[in-house]
Amino acid sequence: MDLKDLAPPEGATRNRKRIGRGQGSGSGKTAGRGHKGAQSRSGYKRKRGFEGGQMPLHRRVPKRGFHNPFRVEYAVVNLDTLAERFDAGMVVTPELLVQRGLSVENMPVKVLGRGDIAKALTIRAHKFSGSAAQKIVAAGGTAETI
Repeated sequence: MDLKDLAPPEGATRNRKRIGRGQGSGSGKTAGRGHKGAQSRSGYKRKRGFEGGQMPLHRRVPKRGFHNPFRVEYAVVNLDTLAERFDAGMVVTPELLVQRGLSVENMPVKVLGRGDIAKALTIRAHKFSGSAAQKIVAAGGTAETI
C-alpha cells in the first residue's frame, strides 16, 4: 500500500452544489434564496439578536434599577468563625483564610462583627465593619486594613 492508493470510502465525498448556473441545474434563477426579502439580497448579514422581526429577547425583558459597574464584591468572614478556627496570637491574613477554606482566592476580604471574640488575634483584611474592629481591639487584638 502507498500514499497514492489512499482514497476516501465510497460515497464519502460529494461534488459541491453549483448555485445560480441556469434552470437545468435545479438551483438556477433565485439560486436557493427564495423570492425578495433581505436574505435574497447580496451583502445581507443578520443582525446579532435578530429574531425574524419578533421583538428580540434583549428588548422584551424589562430593565430595572441601576447596576454599578464599579461595585466591589467582598468575601465575608465573621468574628465567631475566626474565634473558632484560629488560636490566640495568630496573624490572620487573606491567604491563610483561603487555605482554611473561609474565603475565596482573588477576592478582597471583609470582616463582619457577628458573634464575639475573646482571643487576641492580629487580623489583616481589606475592610472591617465598625463593630468588628471594636470587638477585635476590645479582645486585645489588632485590626489591620490592607
